[in-house]
Amino acid sequence: MDRVLVTGATGYIGGRLVPRLLDAGHTVRCLARDPSRLDGRPWRSRVEVAAGDLLRPETLPDALRDVDAAFYLVHSMRAGGPFEQADVRAARAFAHAAQAAGLRLVVYLGGLGDPAAGLSAHLRSRQATGDALREGGAPVCELRAAVVVGSGSISFEMIRYLTERLPVMVCPQWVYVRAQPIGIDDVLSYLAATLETSAVAGRTIEIGGADVLTYGEMMLGYARVRRLRRRLVPVPVLTPRLSSYWVDLVTPIPSAISRPLIEGLRNEVIVRDRAAAELFPGISPIGYEEAVVRALRDLEDGAVATSWTDAAGRESEPRRDETRLESGEGMIVERRRCHVDASPAQVFRVVCSVGGAAGWPYLDVAWRLRGLADRLVGGVGMRRGRRDPVELRPGDALDFWRVDAVEPDRLLRLRAEMLVPGSAWLQFEVRPEGPGSELVQSAFFAPRGLAGLAYWYLLYPIHRLIFSGMISELARRSAA
Repeated sequence: MDRVLVTGATGYIGGRLVPRLLDAGHTVRCLARDPSRLDGRPWRSRVEVAAGDLLRPETLPDALRDVDAAFYLVHSMRAGGPFEQADVRAARAFAHAAQAAGLRLVVYLGGLGDPAAGLSAHLRSRQATGDALREGGAPVCELRAAVVVGSGSISFEMIRYLTERLPVMVCPQWVYVRAQPIGIDDVLSYLAATLETSAVAGRTIEIGGADVLTYGEMMLGYARVRRLRRRLVPVPVLTPRLSSYWVDLVTPIPSAISRPLIEGLRNEVIVRDRAAAELFPGISPIGYEEAVVRALRDLEDGAVATSWTDAAGRESEPRRDETRLESGEGMIVERRRCHVDASPAQVFRVVCSVGGAAGWPYLDVAWRLRGLADRLVGGVGMRRGRRDPVELRPGDALDFWRVDAVEPDRLLRLRAEMLVPGSAWLQFEVRPEGPGSELVQSAFFAPRGLAGLAYWYLLYPIHRLIFSGMISELARRSAA
């Protein structure tokens, strides 16, 4: 099998493509400016890692040595000005290095859109990157896609948050422009299949899902899957700038990122040729609502592998003893971390002893009152206890939680089974840190509609008190 280089392996598409290539038997090398950002990925030990920067051409020859093919999955979330210029410079540098290394194929994932239709700056930038890659002389296959439907995809997350949070949506004209959304699994299938299809070299191939829909129809389709009642009210005066501020207000996506995306929504982005069906006859793209179902299933299973926020790097992690409240992948996350003067095994043993007859580490009475309230409305309450006072296994009941995952001395994840308007998890991670350990405690909540948001924020003051006390008490018990 080939040795394949993946650029953008820390991003949304690249982070999901790497395991797909490994499972297909390829040797994978990942290019990263900061290789430590790949730490913690479940496939990290199975790949080669090359430190390099696309804007520093001298770092590329070593990364491309002995490589047969490469996936170019790097593109700024913003367009125009220095971002667009940097994208083109990076693509040109990579293209010349790929030609010098003798690569048989470079695969790039760009954006759909008719170049003759007056594309937005963002879509022009996506296609200009493909043009720059072709300048080097190495064979290039450019796949072009519109909205990628998957938990963590920025386009899908914008649709998800707007639909979840707004029962009545005031919609500008771009909501009625047609697009051809495609599921993330189908995108990965097309990308992986390019390595097995020699006829793709030198081609620009448009890929899309089974359905052509307006953005309004996508929102209503999402609402149907989630069993939410939503109404669209057209307002012709909303500009892309005003729309981006509105998105910034009601979603976690900042206006600096949403604005170029929204400007691109005025362009119809649908497949105009059938080359993909001819070149990849074994791939039958699924419809939009089925893609939404799969994306939500990933969320429910806690299996969101990557997100558009991954490109932000480690700045999203809280500093020691700091609380961080953030949103992403359809979830609200409250994350805390602290240093513990104890080994990871000691800390993990204390973490796994929570609940049951021993109670909860902080304000146990509040946990029991929550269990009583849950039982009164027909939930499981706290009556189940736990199977063993020390050991936990995946699938075990733990009061009103269910054990989702256990990795000895490293990770415990609990899924809430009490009645809540959404889905909730409580996760503990233990990491070696100097002579002791670092304990990271994360509460995840995926709200369902406005009721879910109201539940989270109304109860957040008491949750904050309990979670803060719990991590402190776990650290104290571990050290003792």
